[in-house]
Amino acid sequence: MLKTAFTHYINNFRGFTREIWILAIITFINRAGTMVLPFLSKYLKEDLQFTYNQVGWIMVAFGFGSMLGSWLGGKLSDKIGFYKIMIFSLFTSGVSLFFVQYITTFWALCVAMFLLMTIADMFRPAMFVSLGAYAKPENRTRALTLVRLAVNLGFAAGPALGGLIIMGMGYSGLFWVDGASCIISISIFALLVKEKKKAVHDDKTESASDVKSVFHDKIFWVFLFVSFITAMIFFQLFTTLPLYHNEKFGLSELQTGLLMTLNGLLIFSLEMPTVGFLERKAFPKIRIIIVGSFIMALSFFILLINFWAGILVVSMVCISIGEVLTFPFSNAFALSRAPRGQEGRYMALYTMSFSLAHIISSKVGFEIITRLGYQINWLFMACIGVIATGCCIWIKNALITEKTS
Repeated sequence: MLKTAFTHYINNFRGFTREIWILAIITFINRAGTMVLPFLSKYLKEDLQFTYNQVGWIMVAFGFGSMLGSWLGGKLSDKIGFYKIMIFSLFTSGVSLFFVQYITTFWALCVAMFLLMTIADMFRPAMFVSLGAYAKPENRTRALTLVRLAVNLGFAAGPALGGLIIMGMGYSGLFWVDGASCIISISIFALLVKEKKKAVHDDKTESASDVKSVFHDKIFWVFLFVSFITAMIFFQLFTTLPLYHNEKFGLSELQTGLLMTLNGLLIFSLEMPTVGFLERKAFPKIRIIIVGSFIMALSFFILLINFWAGILVVSMVCISIGEVLTFPFSNAFALSRAPRGQEGRYMALYTMSFSLAHIISSKVGFEIITRLGYQINWLFMACIGVIATGCCIWIKNALITEKTS
């Protein structure tokens, strides 16, 4: 029985092109090497002696650089091709990381982080567009899921490696290793993968070939709002929830880490089989996103039960299931919605919604907690999750109307 289950699991990884596997491998190398990020605020506070206010502003510059980079990466992918943008972004940001470690003044670091993230996050929309070119149409959602899996595994390995490097080489070692991982991963890509033109859009059920511009695509803008809300809810996992674990239930760092590991294990074991099954059954993407966003909202309603520590496990399971259903199909919906020649613009706006959520999520969460307490924050996150679910239902109906008109 275990052998059969394992065979079914492995079968979900079959059918990918060679280029998709290389993309997944370089994504893992790059994300495992992205070890500056988990320690950045710690480095700024403890090593450079900045105040909390200054650290906050540097992180804001970081976030806005990410947004600008996402937009530029998408726009330029449509203009000159995703391949050139991917190589430029990772190689240049890798070299830049070598020099950023020598910048130690506040304003210079604000500018440096803004420019670094502008260059670095040009990669994300270009990479999404490349999946549309290299993946077979019938397994495009699974290809997106494979790359997400590589990102999650890379992020899981990165902080542990980062901690070891800090112990052995100090914070400067992080910048050297992170920069080197960018250059090595994109060099592998350039050597093994040849440039390919974007594939013709063939997902007619949810595409919008008659839409002239992304700015006139009302359905897509409502979808971006849904993506922003679900990302904002999800990012509470890394900002307010770890503090809640300790302040309310007295959980240690190890116990919080184990809860985070549970999330990673559930994503690793469930996401690819779930996506493979739903893709084979040809379930409409927006219906899956409706269920996923509702389950994410439910996970925060569950947190309102605050007299039993076990509820944290139940909530984490719900968040993880919501993530499995929401994010892979959101990626795929955004790509399938784009008319031919505008894939980059659409994926740029999609990735920008996550960058904006990253900036706002912690600010809003901590502000509510400071003024009104954790319970109100969970209620707020749950309610906006319900609003996102309602918007998804509107999108589903709007797609039916669009298809029949």
